Amino acid sequence: MTRAPKSNLAATTGADPRDPTLTREDWLALALKTLVRDGIDRVKVQIMARKLDVARSSFYWHFVGREDLHSAMLEEWLTKNTGPILERAMRPAPDVNAAVMNVFECWVDTRLFDPELDIAVRLWARRDAKVRQVVLQADLTRVKALTEMFQRYGNGPEEALIRARVLYFTQIGHYTLDDTETPETRVSHAPTYMKIFSGVEADPAACIPFMEQALKTLAASKPARGRKRRDV
Repeated sequence: MTRAPKSNLAATTGADPRDPTLTREDWLALALKTLVRDGIDRVKVQIMARKLDVARSSFYWHFVGREDLHSAMLEEWLTKNTGPILERAMRPAPDVNAAVMNVFECWVDTRLFDPELDIAVRLWARRDAKVRQVVLQADLTRVKALTEMFQRYGNGPEEALIRARVLYFTQIGHYTLDDTETPETRVSHAPTYMKIFSGVEADPAACIPFMEQALKTLAASKPARGRKRRDV
């Protein structure tokens, strides 16, 4: 890893402020947790340094400044929340509903798609034009991958685009509402969702493995943070 150039603040500090156990990833992880819990206004070097119990100048051994941190936060969001959607949309499948189930994996596993981080970045984007452009491009990239997925299974360009939008916008909208359904109820709707999204009746037998795995994944996941704020 290439170390960020030492800033004037770090360069003029007498003692080495680095904690040998503290990494760039530690700062980034705290910044993302703070973004989700408190919003971008609280993603400040002094506040995070206090939480990490290190000198503020320690930050500048890993980042040039706040803009550098913000870029790293957005890159992490793109990697975590866009990469898995693209991979699953492009994954070979025997039929369109199997392809849709591949994408559904992202919606039930927060390791593949972190909905709270997605919401937090979107709220940030409302206040920052540069971030908004990143978010808009990410949405276009995700929808494009889903559109191409539907086209591979016989949908024309326009129909594939609308199916992709319905699938994607429905899920993103779902995340903006507090999820009150039990995992069992949520998963039970999967075959009907597939029919609506794909236009093809889902084979109940083919849905069973996905539904069983989805229930296990949801049961094993931590309670959603939702509106509640989690301690860092």
